[in-house]
This record gives sequence, C-alpha cells and structure tokens, in this order.
Amino acid sequence: MLRTLRQPAQLVPAFIFPLFLLAVNSGGLQRATRIPGFPTHSYLTFALAIPFMQGALFSTMNAGTDLARDIETGFLNRLALTPLRGPALVAIVQAVTYVLVGLAAGASFAAGFPGVLVILALSVLITVGFGAIGLFAALRTGSGEAVQGLFPALFVMLFLSSMSLPRNLIRTDWFREVATYNPVSYLLEAIRSLLITGWNAQALELGFGLAAAIALAAMVAASRALKGRLART
Repeated sequence: MLRTLRQPAQLVPAFIFPLFLLAVNSGGLQRATRIPGFPTHSYLTFALAIPFMQGALFSTMNAGTDLARDIETGFLNRLALTPLRGPALVAIVQAVTYVLVGLAAGASFAAGFPGVLVILALSVLITVGFGAIGLFAALRTGSGEAVQGLFPALFVMLFLSSMSLPRNLIRTDWFREVATYNPVSYLLEAIRSLLITGWNAQALELGFGLAAAIALAAMVAASRALKGRLART
C-alpha cells in the first residue's frame, strides 16, 4: 500500500483503461440495444458493469506484483510470521469513480442509491477475491513476471462471459456454453441487475455467493502458500 501511494502511476491503468473501454463499447455497440429482448435502451448502462470487473482484474496484477517484489528483495523474510493484511481502499475509490462517471455520462441506476451501495460492496468483495489470487500467485512463484502472466488469462475470462451481450441473446452455441459456466458472467450480471432491473434476488445471490467463494478460496490458498514460503526460508 505504501509503495502504491509513493508511485500513484500504478493506479492509472486500473482507472483509465476500464473507462476508456467503457467509452468505446458504449459508443460502438449502441445498436445492440435494438436486438429484440435486449434488457435496456442504453448500452452505456448495460456496459457500466464491465469496469468493476476490469478493476478487480487489475488488483490481481498490482497486489501480486508488489508482493512478489517483496519476496524477490527479501523483505518478506524479515516479516517472519507477521500477518499480511491490506485495506480495500483502492477498490472503493475505483468503484466510486465508475459510479460517478456512469452518472455523469447518463447511465441509469434502477435500484437507486441503496443499489449503488450494494454495487460498492460487491465491487470490494470481487476486488478482494481477485487481489487474493494475485497474492497466491506471488507467494507460490515468488516472481512478478509470473503474476503478470495471469492477467491475459483472466482478461480472456472477461471476454468469454456475458460482457457484451446477455447470455440468452448469444447465438453461438459454444460461446453461450462457455459464458454460462464462466463465473465472471454472474459477477457482471449481479452488478448489471442493479443498474437495469432493480432488485433481482437470484442474480445478487449468485454474484455475492461466487464473489465470496472466490475470495475465501483465494485467501485460504494464499495463506497456505505463505506458510509454505516462510517454512522454506
């Protein structure tokens, strides 16, 4: 966290790239809203869920790369068994930024202000989960390059989800099948439900449940990897 504050340029990709992609998608894919059955007339509102996921993916690389640097420099060895805990302040700032940009650009929030608070909570939970994946990769490999190698694979998961179209409107069978089994689809749809539908209990249960499962599994894996690394040193 201190290194990030001293080098704020590390935060630029996590803010600028998702917003840039949001602008491109909402401008270029607006005609998709004319497809019968599309859930909203504003593609901007539909696409606003995407930056929250992209911000979480960046947390994998940022958190993991910084921890790998601590391992490579020997700093982790000096921590001994000190618990590693980090606040999720960056996740909150990211989420608030995306919400404000969405409001300024004219996106709608069907669930109102309470829905915005739920989006912020879900965004933080997702970010913690993917950040813990980065920590696990760093502790397991001890290499910043290995952590950065995770990013393309996770980004592919984003594109092979219901990112651009609702799953029921995807006509390519294999793509729809992959998107159905891809947990990223349900994380996106939970956020999207608050933007478009209002309160969809099933979507929110799936979104929060999967986010919590990812966070718990990644934290357990990172904790075990930490014990293994400290035992080797």
